[in-house]
Amino acid sequence: MKITTIGLDIAKRFFHVVCCNEQGRLVKKKMLKRAQVLSFFQQHTTCLVALEACATSHFWAREIRKCGHQI
Repeated sequence: MKITTIGLDIAKRFFHVVCCNEQGRLVKKKMLKRAQVLSFFQQHTTCLVALEACATSHFWAREIRKCGHQI
């Protein structure tokens, strides 16, 4: 189960994450608190991350990119 793409729905308190494999099939869904987001991305191997377009997207993109992921 190699995760190649992660989708992130940004919210005020809880963030929703979906992880897909090489075939684009959903392999994992998770709900994270704001404080858990960066540790989640630090634990995963480098992959493509798709973010929701909103006011805080630029901040999260910078932080996730620091973890080695492609935005």
